[in-house]
Amino acid sequence: MDLIIFDCDGTLVDSEYLCNLALQQQLAELGIDSDAEELMALYRGVKLNVILTSLESEFDTRFPDSFIPDYRLKVKHLFEQHLKANEGVKDLLASLKVPFCVASSAPRDKIEQALQVTGLAQYFNGNIFSSYEIDSWKPEPGIFLHAAKKMNVEPAQCYVVEDSLVGLQAANGAKMKSVYYAPTLEEKHPLASVQIKHMTEIINIIKYGQSKQ
Repeated sequence: MDLIIFDCDGTLVDSEYLCNLALQQQLAELGIDSDAEELMALYRGVKLNVILTSLESEFDTRFPDSFIPDYRLKVKHLFEQHLKANEGVKDLLASLKVPFCVASSAPRDKIEQALQVTGLAQYFNGNIFSSYEIDSWKPEPGIFLHAAKKMNVEPAQCYVVEDSLVGLQAANGAKMKSVYYAPTLEEKHPLASVQIKHMTEIINIIKYGQSKQ
């Protein structure tokens, strides 16, 4: 392994509920009743525009142009107030000797805020890659291939750490090994090369090539 590529939302930081809570609040302003937990289960890791198109179809409506900027503002405020790094992430990043970076479907400013608020930015030295910069979103493999190219590492020598199925699909499409961070899942998902419940298990992957579950 020459490079570890981390997803951000839900992987490095505990942001999925907050993002979907902001979406629930934004939908409520339009008179649409939704539940953050259900939204999270349905759309984890999915591109925002795809989510909104699906919701517009489900509720037979069209969202105003202000929907996305208003939603982004809600996410920003929730991050400032509540966002935390996932358990074990800081210890992991501080101990890694292998190069690593972030590759996310989120806009760069959202990624940077998440890393700053949680104290993780110091570990990445600006090695942050966003789908919005290359116009390619998971489950397409483009963002991971882009990150590997920028970090001068062959795809086959990369591990991708992800919390979503679309992320695993993207990693597999890039011909990279996938590490599925799934703290509450008991059975191994077939898309994952390796599955972990705690971030520090990645140390075992580096040493032994597999998680010691």
